[in-house]
Amino acid sequence: MAMPVLAQPEVGSDLRPVPVSTRNGLLEILTMRRDPFDFSQKRLEQYGEVFAMSALGTRFVTAHGAEAANEILMNKDRAFANAPAWSYFIGPFFNRGIMLLDFDEHRHHRHILQQAFAPKVLKGYFDEMQPVIVDRVAKFPTGEVKLFEEFKELTLDIALEIFLGLELSKPEADRLNKAFIETVRAGVALVRKPVPGGRWWKGLRSRKILEEFFYKHIPAKRATATPDLFSVLCHAEGDDGERFTDEDVVNHMIFVLMAAHDTTTITMTQMAYRMAEHPEWQAQARAQSMELNAELTYDDLAGMTMIDSIMKESLRMCPPVPAQPRMAIKDTQISGHFIPANTMVTIPQLANHRDPRYFTDPDVFDPTRFGPDRAEDKGHRMAWMPFGGGVHKCIGLYFGQMEIKTIMHNLLRDYEWSVPAGYRLPMDYSALPVPKDKLPVTLVRR
Repeated sequence: MAMPVLAQPEVGSDLRPVPVSTRNGLLEILTMRRDPFDFSQKRLEQYGEVFAMSALGTRFVTAHGAEAANEILMNKDRAFANAPAWSYFIGPFFNRGIMLLDFDEHRHHRHILQQAFAPKVLKGYFDEMQPVIVDRVAKFPTGEVKLFEEFKELTLDIALEIFLGLELSKPEADRLNKAFIETVRAGVALVRKPVPGGRWWKGLRSRKILEEFFYKHIPAKRATATPDLFSVLCHAEGDDGERFTDEDVVNHMIFVLMAAHDTTTITMTQMAYRMAEHPEWQAQARAQSMELNAELTYDDLAGMTMIDSIMKESLRMCPPVPAQPRMAIKDTQISGHFIPANTMVTIPQLANHRDPRYFTDPDVFDPTRFGPDRAEDKGHRMAWMPFGGGVHKCIGLYFGQMEIKTIMHNLLRDYEWSVPAGYRLPMDYSALPVPKDKLPVTLVRR
């Protein structure tokens, strides 16, 4: 029996059709969530680097490899769009965030939004951020500690302080945190209708909570310029003096706050796990931090090479955003395969980051692969892409790295942490990749 295909290319075309998995789509999704690495390997062996499956009410083409990622993300023919793809997953919850805009509109919004992440502004955030981090890390509990929860609470504190510039009560901060969690998880709901109590329903409810919060505070932010992101977005102007509308500000704040909060937490959790699993790397990172003053300067960040390598390797082994979806908005091709218009395509960077063509022993934690003598991440510009690529590359990546390095610097100087021999971090890949057990460690004050 011939293998089913997504669509046949035109007669005479040298493009190949995309093979389609015949397995039940729900089973495919559940199998992928259980072990995405095994899933990718088996589908690669069965179908090759480009294959399709039906799931969640649509057909997805998964395109493995750095070359395919380059074709999609560099998007020279403007054949792929972000908005219709991401909107399918998170549109109702992160409507018109910067990642959900395309082409000229995306460029216009990004140009204004970039002002909030310019070097001078980043230095201001750093000065505001460091005292919060020093104070909060010093108050971490000791003994048996779930580090994921500590990191999540800390990154929320930083986001509220630096991005919102508001002092909130603990109940209000907890309410916002819960709303962000529910909006993120809603995007990968298996039941994609507002059934009461379901993920989709909770996501819609939480989006309203976040909107009401931001709209309530906009008048005060418009009235007085302050150094926080919320205020910067209220006052930023384009080249012709145009400003974001209230709706624009709310949409961007909800998206950026989610992105900064969750991705940073996931990255630090992976770093802490790897440094507990490999105490020799924890010791080397600590030694470098001890050579610096307890209070960092902005210029110190560039010299934190050990933490930087550990961060990069942790991002390679578990990128916080495990895949990048796009929608083909016209007939096109990927790696010589015919892709018809209105097809969802996905770049699986979780699997791509372990491509043996670019990474030696890809399942092994080895920060030295990022050193100048090896530079395995430079083998292809899309071999290592935890922040995406092309025009939609993460706008807040430098802020995120600045926050991570500062937190890890303080954690390394103040504490040592460990996990039992043979411990392996159990992961939940049903939304963004988070540890099922919240990463329990033994945390000891130095």
